[in-house]
Amino acid sequence: MSETVDAASRPAIPALGYGAANVGNLFRRMTDDEAWAVLDAAWESGIRLYDTAPHYGLGLSERRLGAFLRTKPRDEYVLSTKAGRLLRPNLAHVEDGLDTDNDFFVPDDVQRVWDFSEAGIRASLDESRERLGIERIDILYLHDPERHDLDLALAEAFPALETLRAEGRVGRIGIGSMTSDALATAVRSADLDTIMVAGRYTLLEQPAAADVIPACLERGTRVVAASVFNSGLLAQSEPQRSGRYEYGALPEDLWRRLTRIADVCRAHGVPLPAAAIQFPLQSPAVESVVVGGSRPEQLRQNVELAAVDIPAELWRELAAEALIPG
Repeated sequence: MSETVDAASRPAIPALGYGAANVGNLFRRMTDDEAWAVLDAAWESGIRLYDTAPHYGLGLSERRLGAFLRTKPRDEYVLSTKAGRLLRPNLAHVEDGLDTDNDFFVPDDVQRVWDFSEAGIRASLDESRERLGIERIDILYLHDPERHDLDLALAEAFPALETLRAEGRVGRIGIGSMTSDALATAVRSADLDTIMVAGRYTLLEQPAAADVIPACLERGTRVVAASVFNSGLLAQSEPQRSGRYEYGALPEDLWRRLTRIADVCRAHGVPLPAAAIQFPLQSPAVESVVVGGSRPEQLRQNVELAAVDIPAELWRELAAEALIPG
């Protein structure tokens, strides 16, 4: 029988988590031993929230993360994964074919198939459990529904998630997306516990402040902030204009904004990446920040940055210049 989650005992979410896309070979190949070392560094540094998805490396992230977490006491960590894309055989696969169109260096012998039906959502959960080798999923997000059909998600997928929660098969339910309109619509239309806001509430730009955060505060929905380094732009104290920005070059207005934020951080003696990690947590709606990383030293450094003492005056100065919400 599947392990159930008592709604009254749903775990609190730690303030800092690890997003496991990198151990699914995001952007570069990683051996099993290298992935284990990254996860071990996260654990030894005190991280106890782990997020993954079938999308990440066509299941590789779930398999590697599950193998690691099965060596740890189940009650000592919070685990989230995602639904909406099923992994099915890719009949067009050719020898040595890779999933590099999606930035994952893994064989493309399976493909992602959208399925927002109740049967599809249930299958996604069961298959994630099998890949992870872990029964209890604390948070199940619907992954990027606007990339397929948000109306269908509202009509079928979110009610299916609500049913799974009522049955005790997952602890919390929500949506993970980098589109503010989809996030706000989902929060206002469905009974969601937690949402993952990817790149839309960061030190550099906060479009989610206009609609998503207010909706969450109204509904009592908690926020997990992801992609807080804005594709790496905020990952070092001295920003590089050549840095990547989502799917293209960095716009001039954002570059000016970035350099001014860096100047303010420098004046207060605060590393820019520390401010990037801690900024989302200034909002009462935000419960946690999830960071990635493909090397052990990155994980250890991120944990140290999350603990840097940041003076309130830094936030006040940024707000006074309209660089962050007041």
